[in-house]
Amino acid sequence: MIDELGLEELSLSHVARKLGVRPPSLYHHFTDKSELLQEVARIMLARMPTVDGAPPSFEEQIIARCVLTRRTLLKHPNAAPLILRYFPRHLLLAAYERAASEEPYPTTIQLTVIDAIEKYTFGTALFEASARARGVDPMPPVDGAKFPSLAQAIADNPFGDEELFVESLRMFLVGVRQRLATGSVGRPLDTAG
Repeated sequence: MIDELGLEELSLSHVARKLGVRPPSLYHHFTDKSELLQEVARIMLARMPTVDGAPPSFEEQIIARCVLTRRTLLKHPNAAPLILRYFPRHLLLAAYERAASEEPYPTTIQLTVIDAIEKYTFGTALFEASARARGVDPMPPVDGAKFPSLAQAIADNPFGDEELFVESLRMFLVGVRQRLATGSVGRPLDTAG
């Protein structure tokens, strides 16, 4: 129903009608619309598919999981904002445990990597879902005369939205490996040159 009506138009009365029950019967299960929406967010996360097969590296496994998560959220662009509003992090504790146990990185940076990947995955999905829900492109048209560098970067970008997401995630993970290899993890980057 959220896909059809949008979040703002959804009401317990609409849900009751769709289910063929009277609105008061829903209050037996949900105290209010907010509680119903929390359950929708929980269900979206609970139904995230798993990766089939074993990708060749830890990084590729993470990328495959993130792509599936992003695709799942984008199937329901009107409902995707619920993940941000009612993020049921407690449902992800087992996934966090699996990630920490599988990560080849030292425990001192595991939470940094998990946090960055999670925020990047959900953030990019929510930006794109918001654009889809409003029927607009994720990147608005750019006037090349006013913004020549940005217009050129857009024109030269060889990636679609999902490919851009994957390439960005790969770049992040390569950066993690590089910082580990140089021993610069936990210290500020030398930006002086």
